[in-house]
Amino acid sequence: MVIQMEGIDKSFSANQVLKNVQFSLNKGEIHALMGENGAGKSTLMKILTGIHQRDNGTIKVKNKQVKYEHPKDAEQDGIAVIHQELNILPELTVAENLFLGNEQTVGKIGWLKTKEMNRIAEQKLLDLGLKVKATERAGSLSVGKQQIIEIAKALLTNADIIIMDEPTAALTGREIETLFKTIRDLQAKGVSFIYISHRMEEIFSLCQRITVLRDGEYVGTKKIPDTNFDDVVKMMVGRELGGRFPDHDLQPGETKLEVKGLSRAGEFESASFYVREGEILGISGLMGAGRSELVETIFGYRKADHGEILIDGEKVTIKSPHVAINKGIGFVSEDRKSKGLIVDFSIKDNLSLTNFSDISSSSWISSQKEMALYDELVKKLSVRTSGPAQAAKSLSGGNQQKVVIAKWLGTSPKVLILDEPTRGVDVGAKKEIYMIMNELAKQGVAIIMVSSELPEVIGLSTRVAVMFEGEILTTLERSELTEETIMHYATGGDKHVRQ
Repeated sequence: MVIQMEGIDKSFSANQVLKNVQFSLNKGEIHALMGENGAGKSTLMKILTGIHQRDNGTIKVKNKQVKYEHPKDAEQDGIAVIHQELNILPELTVAENLFLGNEQTVGKIGWLKTKEMNRIAEQKLLDLGLKVKATERAGSLSVGKQQIIEIAKALLTNADIIIMDEPTAALTGREIETLFKTIRDLQAKGVSFIYISHRMEEIFSLCQRITVLRDGEYVGTKKIPDTNFDDVVKMMVGRELGGRFPDHDLQPGETKLEVKGLSRAGEFESASFYVREGEILGISGLMGAGRSELVETIFGYRKADHGEILIDGEKVTIKSPHVAINKGIGFVSEDRKSKGLIVDFSIKDNLSLTNFSDISSSSWISSQKEMALYDELVKKLSVRTSGPAQAAKSLSGGNQQKVVIAKWLGTSPKVLILDEPTRGVDVGAKKEIYMIMNELAKQGVAIIMVSSELPEVIGLSTRVAVMFEGEILTTLERSELTEETIMHYATGGDKHVRQ
């Protein structure tokens, strides 16, 4: 056993966040740590690695009792952490990010071995399936590629215990397969993993055991072959959730938005599709296929080179998000913390950002109308909050995502674009978001959903447009939706367009 934690307690002021928690990790094991957001997973790992100090309990690492005062102490004992929040410095190169704090030098002066670090960086990333130049600026890469850099950085420390917190949140298909192969290869060499994820498919595919926390307390540990999806959900939320996805009884109406031959050089080409009122159109494809770039262009974040956008059959020119909002389009970005929320603002202020016209008069905000908007939206989406003044950054991931969706519902959109709507959201909050989406569609909203999770795409969508290298290769009807069929086209398929 390489890690054994017993009786771990932790309080912040009067708030006890961990109570008598236990966790163990065997050599060469991939052990899942699960629980809803706020269950105490991250706090437990921060105690293990010396970021926080425990109030009570014992920790043994490789049969030695430890109490790390600093994360560097844990790193020296072979423990590496890949955090959910990226630690990329965007202005540095890929190699500089990889070797930050562990630079290779030569001579007394300490000249950097730049060429050698560049060579190692490119090879390590290639091993993870990412081909990039080591001299490329890290900030120019997509979120998914930045995540792979974080993984490579952890592997460069030669750690034999690796903690992964939602490592695939920004990855799709091919990248996840490559990552899993790397994890299994390292496992075969005796490396142990603590794997934190909300994605059940990953847990059951990759892990040997699972430990569940709920409300800061230890619920239990089970071997993967001895449990199933429903058992784990019940352990996490303390109740049955019912069906994973809502019953699919949507009845699409008239075409609400249509895209004809939309193109943007180097990102996507001749994209054509339509979405009807009362339906959920999924957009699937591997990372780099152009999915996010396409929907961001529709919303005016990016400028199209060619093509047309029609709303209710009328051609519109969308030069900015402001114009898109006025045309009845709402947009939930894949990166809620930089594009969806102002995290230091209160929940009330975030909800007001897209709804000033409804809560103000002559440029003055009505406090009464602002509170009425807050009350309506928080109630409608069941946002768990201590009050309107609570900072958005203090909410769980699921509740943050509900706030992002809520601020757009206040605008009564005709078309709602959701880019990775459940990224980093726990299983209970996912179900709630699915129900919200389904209910909006029933109310006549046309929904476009970009998602990297194939079960989500299949479970929610009326139809699915599949992209490959900037092209929409096909649009599949609901009766055709299987993971195999979607992946067939996402990886190039027959390279033909079906209407």
